[in-house]
Amino acid sequence: MADTTTVEVDTDVHDRLAVLAADRGLSLRAYLAELATTQENEAARMRAAQAFERALERPGFREGFARDFGGPAPRA
Repeated sequence: MADTTTVEVDTDVHDRLAVLAADRGLSLRAYLAELATTQENEAARMRAAQAFERALERPGFREGFARDFGGPAPRA
């Protein structure tokens, strides 16, 4: 059995999460694990998008990307 810990939430929050889990056919434990994974992935996508935006500001990057991948057009 995996290590576990208890997390206390208001009854209302618990009930709302349980309904969301049931709507997906999941246990509350499985739903929370899925939710955590989804949020971790979203955070990683945001970091990647920010890194890409910073890279676009480097001289020549935007033009090279557009040339190689048909990406963002060079700024005027």
